[in-house]
Amino acid sequence: MPVTLSCDVLVVGGGINGVGIAQAVAAAGWSVVLLEKSALAAGTSSKSSKLVHGGLRYLESYEFGLVRESLRERELLLRLAPDLVRLQTFCVPLYKHTRRAPWLLRTGLSLYYLLSGCAADARFSQVPQSEWKKLDGLRTDQLRAVFRYTDARTDDAALTRAVMRSAQTLGAELICPAELTAAQLTENGAEVAYRTAAGEQSCRARVVVNAAGPWANRILRRVTPRQTTVPVELVQGTHIEVPGSMGRDFYYVESPRDGRAVFIMPRDERIMIGTTETRYRKDPDHVAPLPAEENYLLRVAAQYFPQFDPLRRSDLLASWAGLRVLPGGAGHAFHRSRETVLHTDRSTRPRLLTVYGGKLTSYRATAAKVVEHISAALPQRAAAADTSKLLLTL
Repeated sequence: MPVTLSCDVLVVGGGINGVGIAQAVAAAGWSVVLLEKSALAAGTSSKSSKLVHGGLRYLESYEFGLVRESLRERELLLRLAPDLVRLQTFCVPLYKHTRRAPWLLRTGLSLYYLLSGCAADARFSQVPQSEWKKLDGLRTDQLRAVFRYTDARTDDAALTRAVMRSAQTLGAELICPAELTAAQLTENGAEVAYRTAAGEQSCRARVVVNAAGPWANRILRRVTPRQTTVPVELVQGTHIEVPGSMGRDFYYVESPRDGRAVFIMPRDERIMIGTTETRYRKDPDHVAPLPAEENYLLRVAAQYFPQFDPLRRSDLLASWAGLRVLPGGAGHAFHRSRETVLHTDRSTRPRLLTVYGGKLTSYRATAAKVVEHISAALPQRAAAADTSKLLLTL
């Protein structure tokens, strides 16, 4: 098949990592094409908890570097995307049955504040007992303490589209829908075949970046010569929406059953509750909420707010599920590392780089690391922009 397109970097996957990499590559001065098989943010990047946050709970697994990086990126996104990323207060209630004692949470929030660089919007406080009755009907029997801190929220899909538009203003090309069907690595790059509505097409690239998220290993199986893969586990996260209204605070609560974190978040005249962590071993194209997950989230919400007690699955306004890519291993997914893994086909001048994992909040930092890894395989070019200064708009 004759080559119909050529570029320095071909990115596969139109989630937040893929568009962030396209933006970073274009900003560095290289030509970049992004292939997305269905629509931007069609997968995990439209099914997250829609939070831009440092990851308070990651402190429990000593991922201090990840939290520091995420807090830095949160502050940056608040400046770069004021219409898309906004500060949000969170309340954390602690009861007699809660596994985390008040002193432990206070210590964690203090560390969170320090890792943020003591930013003013990272301060926290303890809610006085005299104000507990104002907390949206929160159960107060056996309540020991309530802390309030600040993170941020966003529209994950809108943020993804905004980053892609930024990349396009720098010269990046988006081909969508387009699915990679095969890739042949050559000495100095790759020959890629992909399918669009117009039929089979081909592209020559110096480097291919596989940012397909849950589909990453599927893409690797289409590469010649055969590539090694990183053992990963797909973990399903489900969210539900129920009718109701609350105040401005979001709530970060602990599931009484297994101790994992669940967010309860008002959105206009509905309330979003999430998320779960369920191992997923089927086709990523067919991920869907499980009845057991929906019931789990309803039970957690009812444990803390009586207004949710009568709700059943038949009352749900919406539910959806996305997939996280976590390192493989034993034990509960809740305790697994959230660090992003970058896997290349060779140690120097890589022709292929695969991104495993990644957080919505730190997509820009991930993209910068990808550019650092692949730069040796690319020609010298003058940078066109700095992604830490590019404004993102709706």
